[in-house]
Amino acid sequence: MKKKPGKRRIKHGLAPGSLVFTGVQKMEGTRITLIQYNESVYQEQELKSIDDLLGLMKDFKGVSWINIDGVHDTKTVELIGGHLGLHKLTMEDVLSIGQRPKIDTYDDYLFIVLKMFMYKENTHDLEDEQISFILKENTLLTFQEKEGDVFTHVRNRIKEGKGWSRKRGADYLLYALVDAVVDHYFLVMETLGEAIENIESDLLSAKDDAILPKIHALRNETLYLRRSVYPLREVVNRLEKSEHPAINPDTKIFIRDLYDHTIQVIESIEVFREMASGLVDLYMNTISNKMNSVMKVLTIIATIFIPLTFVVGIYGMNFENMPELGWRYGYFLILGLMVLIVLLMVIYFRKKKWM
Repeated sequence: MKKKPGKRRIKHGLAPGSLVFTGVQKMEGTRITLIQYNESVYQEQELKSIDDLLGLMKDFKGVSWINIDGVHDTKTVELIGGHLGLHKLTMEDVLSIGQRPKIDTYDDYLFIVLKMFMYKENTHDLEDEQISFILKENTLLTFQEKEGDVFTHVRNRIKEGKGWSRKRGADYLLYALVDAVVDHYFLVMETLGEAIENIESDLLSAKDDAILPKIHALRNETLYLRRSVYPLREVVNRLEKSEHPAINPDTKIFIRDLYDHTIQVIESIEVFREMASGLVDLYMNTISNKMNSVMKVLTIIATIFIPLTFVVGIYGMNFENMPELGWRYGYFLILGLMVLIVLLMVIYFRKKKWM
């Protein structure tokens, strides 16, 4: 996963509540989408301005879901925040990319921020995106860095009127969207698990010599996932126990189920983190085994040549009285002796299972 440098340093010295976008712009312009529904009505439209939004929300009796793609536009965030009565610190957090997942409770609304993860289809690089949720009465406001998310199934259920989607309020919509993000974590976990298994297989079969960078990249992804997902447990737990009027008590049973899913994701990440760390040990053991195999072969070769060196060393001495020097077949006899020594040593090594 390639991380791009943020712009948080430009906020140094600014007053709290200063509206400065700290991320990297991921799309051109800003897209505002409004979905409104109740049990009998569904309407979806893309808006050109905040003024159009306010006019449509004024007299509607039902749930209004406002989604803004392109959170880099500080002017849009400031305008919609001012119209909905959002605190300056909330708008600052929306614009501050790289936030830790958290939940803030205000008198008339709830603010939640978390990370959405997806793998690119063409490169299989892990992408992350910060999503902010603001629940106020029967209105849900979501801010995304760019177009494209994991909410397609939620939109389809609302459009088709399936399940509880059109029969409950904006608090249930908040649950459904967060649940969609958490469910997509499971898909990310599956892909991550497959990547770990593939690397482990390559390590054991010695197919890939340049595998160490892949292991480090996998470890970094796992650690980043852990940092980004682990705090979500506290967010969902606080949401379940919240007594805020925007949360209907009937919705808490669904949030409790969401908490269980979050725990499962965290446990999976912990397992994969241990497995990714174990890959480094496996890599070092593999390298050590390869080195041991090489040293074993070299040691056997050196051991075989030791007696041969001893034999030829004797006949390399310049003494006059060496009877064998006068033998007609002495040279061939010594060569045969050396071959016999080699054969006997090889048989002995094989019997000891050293080769």
